[in-house]
Amino acid sequence: MLKKITFYLIQFSFLSYGKAFASDEGMPQLNPEFWISQIFWLILAFGSLYILLAKFILPKISNNLEARKSQIAENIEAAEKKREESDKKLKDYEKIINDAKNEAKNILNQAREKILRNINSKKESLEKEIDIEIKKAEKEILDFKNESPEKINKIAIETSTDLIKKIIGAEVNNSNISAIVKDISKKNERKYYGN
Repeated sequence: MLKKITFYLIQFSFLSYGKAFASDEGMPQLNPEFWISQIFWLILAFGSLYILLAKFILPKISNNLEARKSQIAENIEAAEKKREESDKKLKDYEKIINDAKNEAKNILNQAREKILRNINSKKESLEKEIDIEIKKAEKEILDFKNESPEKINKIAIETSTDLIKKIIGAEVNNSNISAIVKDISKKNERKYYGN
């Protein structure tokens, strides 16, 4: 308020003391007789500049600003849509990964169960084969055990016959030697097998 009053006082003092400025040696723009033409040209220049700005330049600037605002709004909206799409795709991706993990676990469990079944079946068949082989071996051992006294007797008779022939120089009856060998083998069986 104080500034306005000071401004009006200075303006009034210029108008009332016109003669103080009307000297030949001063600045012509301060001479009051040229003020009206100066005001006219001032209004004409600034008016035409205002019209030029208001009609041509400012609408283009405001149109550019509006276009920028609308472009920014569209970009923000598009970015929001892209973000929503990327969030949705990320959720879909996570779901696909979880499904793949679950499917891989199921496949792994099924493969493990299949392998265990195969191992168990092969183990059972191998155990059966081993049992069969053990039974065969036991039978062969039993057969060999049953046949061995006769073979031993036969070998003993043959060797003793040969030995006696060489020692005595005469032929010996096989039936006597076989009776002696059988007697000795029965004593040995009782001794080893507890019969």
